[in-house]
Amino acid sequence: MAMDYPEKKPVKITDPDIAYAKAQSYCAYQERCQQEVRDKLYSWGLWPDAVENIIARLITENYINEERFARAFAGGKFRIKKWGRVKIRLELRKRKISEYCIRQAMKEIDGAGYLAAMKKILTESGRKYKGLPKEARKRRIAAYLISRGYESDLVWELIGSQES
Repeated sequence: MAMDYPEKKPVKITDPDIAYAKAQSYCAYQERCQQEVRDKLYSWGLWPDAVENIIARLITENYINEERFARAFAGGKFRIKKWGRVKIRLELRKRKISEYCIRQAMKEIDGAGYLAAMKKILTESGRKYKGLPKEARKRRIAAYLISRGYESDLVWELIGSQES
C-alpha cells in the first residue's frame, strides 16, 4: 500500500538577517559561486535589493570567492570525474564565472596528469569497443573522449600515436 506524503512547501524567508545566517551556513558547507547563492536566495523569496546586499556581505567576509570556487571546481571535476578542459570551461561559464577565474582554474590541471587521464580513458574505452573494426573503434573512442571534454586535436593525436 503506497502512502501519499504531503508536498513539501518551498521555504520562504522574508527577514534578511535570517536569510544571511542561512546563506552563511550554505556557503560554509561547500564552495559556492555567486550565481548558486543568488539563485538560492531568490528561491527563498527575497527581494533583489536584499539578495545583492547579502551577496556583498558574503563576499566581504570571504564566504564567497569566485576564484577559489573555480579552482576547487576545476580540480575536483578533473581528479574525480576525469572531465576535460573544454567541459570544465563550459560548466564554469554556465555558472557565470569570469574569464580571469576560469584561466586561474585551468592552472589546477597539470599537463602530465591530463595526458595520463586521457590515456587511461583511451585504454579503458579501447577494451569496450574491442569487437569493432579498427576505424569504427577509433571514431567511437574519439567521440567518447571529446564528449568528456577533451580537446579534439589532442584526442586524435593521442589515438594516432597509440596505433603506431
